Amino acid sequence: MRVCIVGGGKVGYYLSKTLMEHGHEPVIIELDEQTCSHLAENLDFPVVHGDGTLVEILEIAKVDSCQALVGVTGKDEANLIACQLAKKVFGVKKTIARVNNPKNTPVLKELGVDIAVSSTDNIARLIEREVETDAIHHLMSIAGGDASLTEVFLPDDFKYSGRTLAELEIPHDVVIVFLTRGQELIIPRGNTVLLGGDKVVCVAKNTAFHDLARLWDLDER
Repeated sequence: MRVCIVGGGKVGYYLSKTLMEHGHEPVIIELDEQTCSHLAENLDFPVVHGDGTLVEILEIAKVDSCQALVGVTGKDEANLIACQLAKKVFGVKKTIARVNNPKNTPVLKELGVDIAVSSTDNIARLIEREVETDAIHHLMSIAGGDASLTEVFLPDDFKYSGRTLAELEIPHDVVIVFLTRGQELIIPRGNTVLLGGDKVVCVAKNTAFHDLARLWDLDER
C-alpha cells in the first residue's frame, strides 16, 4: 500500500519507517528544508520538500496513487487541509489526521477526516482502562479507535454477584456481547446472573469504561 505522510517530524519519521518495515510504500512531505534534507539522507524512499496543504506539492508526491494520507504535522488545520485535499481532489480512499488539541477531534471528523487520532485522548483512555482498574482489559480497538472490544474481569468478591443484568446499572454506551464462566460461554439476556470470577466481554465507547468501572465498583482493582 502506498501511503503519503504529511509532516516529517519524529512522528512522521518513525511512522514512515514502521510502514516500510511492514511492506508498505511511504512518501513524506515536509515543509522545513533542513528537516527534509535530514529525512532524505536517512530514509530509502521519496521525500518531498514543500507544503502538504498545497495541491501542487501533493501532485509532486503523486498522492493520486496513494491509498491513504496521514497528516501528522504540529498544526491541526494543516492536517485537516491535507486530508481534505487528498480526499476531494485526489480521491484518496482513507485519510488520517493527528490531532494536537483534543477539542478539535470531533471537528476534524465532521469536516471529512476518516480517522482523527489524539494522543492525549488515547493516553487518558489508556489510564482509565488499564491503570485505574486492573479488572478491565482492552482486546481490540474498533470504529476508528473511538470504541473497543474489552474484557471485564469480575473479582471473586464482586459486589453485585448474584444479580441479573437487568438489575445492574450499565452505561448507555456499553453493550455486553458474551460472558465466560470457567469453560462455559454464556450469551447474555436480561435474566443472566453475574458471579464473581466471570469474564464479561463488551463493546463500548472508550469514554464509557470509567463509568462502567464506577457503577460496578471495579475502581482500583
